Amino acid sequence: MPKPLTRILYAEDEPDIRMVAQMALEAVGGFTVIACASGQEAVAAAPGANADLLLFDVMMPGMDGPGALQALRAMPETAHTPVIFMTAKVQAAEVAHYKSLGAVEVIPKPFDPMELSAQIQRIWASLD
Repeated sequence: MPKPLTRILYAEDEPDIRMVAQMALEAVGGFTVIACASGQEAVAAAPGANADLLLFDVMMPGMDGPGALQALRAMPETAHTPVIFMTAKVQAAEVAHYKSLGAVEVIPKPFDPMELSAQIQRIWASLD
């Protein structure tokens, strides 16, 4: 059984989506969410965030989700932290590509805010 999931580092460049997801994860899931507006911000916050999980939008200006993941894999604090990508690009080949980069799963956008925490918990439980 994996350790309990309590802290999520979340990167999403769209303020409305970021707010909805953060509220859903905190209010429904009871998680502590460290929300970042960009991949760069997530990479800067990650070493001190002590996150159990990284939840990243794929398409962000500047450093995208895959770029942030690559940068975080080079840091000892986050080298093995599981990552989930959220994206509207969920064709089979795209999902396979994200997983080849190291994502444990891909959550399609648009997501259901009331289901997001349960989806993440199911993914977390499957990491055992």
